[in-house]
Amino acid sequence: MRSINLDQLRTFTEVVACGSFSAAARRLNLTQPAVSLQVRELERRLRISLIERMGRTARATAPGRELIEHARRIFRECESATSAMDRFRDGRVGRVHIATTLTALTYQLPSVLTRLRQDHPGIELQVTNMSTCDSVEAIIDNSVDLALITLPVDETHLRVTPLRPEMLVAIVSEATTDIPDFVTPDYVASQPLVLEHARGAIHGLIMQWLSGQLPLAREPMRLGTVEALKNVVALGPCMSIVPDVAVADTLPGIVVRPLSPPLPCTLGLAEHHNRPREPALDVVRQALLDLGTITSVDMTPCSQGRGHLLNGARGVRGPVPAMARVP
Repeated sequence: MRSINLDQLRTFTEVVACGSFSAAARRLNLTQPAVSLQVRELERRLRISLIERMGRTARATAPGRELIEHARRIFRECESATSAMDRFRDGRVGRVHIATTLTALTYQLPSVLTRLRQDHPGIELQVTNMSTCDSVEAIIDNSVDLALITLPVDETHLRVTPLRPEMLVAIVSEATTDIPDFVTPDYVASQPLVLEHARGAIHGLIMQWLSGQLPLAREPMRLGTVEALKNVVALGPCMSIVPDVAVADTLPGIVVRPLSPPLPCTLGLAEHHNRPREPALDVVRQALLDLGTITSVDMTPCSQGRGHLLNGARGVRGPVPAMARVP
């Protein structure tokens, strides 16, 4: 037997509800012959009589009455399915997997996730901490949808959008004497150094910046998070190099200095060139793109005394010269 045609099933229920073919035709905006044909086709499919005439009134037969009960459940499920698809189409529901560097996860992503969960509670967000290298691989093999990465990245399969022009800065223990206004590679090479793990993109940028001083006389200590680096440097005496966003609200006992030459570590959004566009994905993508509208950590002249201070920072000591910006 062929599957039941929903249009024929709806026409049949309208005939029974209205009590006549002509009334059902008016409600359905069809001709009466068209209504009669649909009911006959449905009876032919099911090989059973569904309607009987009592004078001018059309009534359901016993099997017809049972079919109407099934029809009501079918129509409810159809409406539910349509409503579910509407939510997907409008971006109200869906699942999006975001990969992110630990720095972005710690300092930039929380406000985005909070806003998305408030405005789009039906979107399921999966967030995985990955290095930039791992995120690039995950985007290429489609195991994640979007990734916050550290630029520069050169990969033809990706669409990469720069978001925020960030810089790397030196953080030095306050116990260190004769801290220069600008931290250079030769100064870093002379200090006890604490860095993030070697697989991260920032570590690669730092090693490239220090290339003229390699191999270092002392092997750096390596830790897993920027917060751990800040705590170790505060205990001193040692130094580290971290993104400027990580010291917008730094710890007492830490002196912040810009690097010379400047070293950018721009935050970027990566996605696959051929990724199909989905409403929920577009909603999350736009929320991440909005990170690019947030002003990066600023270096403004200090109104009292010499030098510059990190705008909004607490516990920053000493002169801090202005930092270059990434276009």
